[in-house]
Amino acid sequence: MERREFLASSSSATALALAAASGLAPAHAENAPGWNKVAFESKSLADVAKALGATSAPLESKELVLQAPEIAENGNVVRVGAQSNLANTAQIALVVEKNPSALAALFDIPAGTDASVSTNLKMGQSSNVYALAKVGDKFFYAVKEVKVTLGGCGG
Repeated sequence: MERREFLASSSSATALALAAASGLAPAHAENAPGWNKVAFESKSLADVAKALGATSAPLESKELVLQAPEIAENGNVVRVGAQSNLANTAQIALVVEKNPSALAALFDIPAGTDASVSTNLKMGQSSNVYALAKVGDKFFYAVKEVKVTLGGCGG
């Protein structure tokens, strides 16, 4: 992949992830290449995994590392990251269990790159946060509880 192609695909994926994380998808997002409406409307980790193509339940993995604070003082800006040490990771999703739309961000990982992502998420209340990695036709997750002291999704 040429540098320009990588940057173009990265910036559009990042824009969609940021829009989803903020809860505000652009009006044209549903028509954007790669937009998965069903996944972004899902209400649970299992539903997100299914919408992304899982045929079985995701498995917990120590090779997927989730970085999130134990306590988020402001739910409007919660820094969350994930790094997959699983070979051939194709996607990483960030899922907030108690948000109105559980899927907060979805990143496509180009072949040959480090599977490491981070972004700011909004959280309306304390919740489990999941990193979900797609490797081939299998899905793996890591989870961490994040306590929110000031809500960010209308709270």
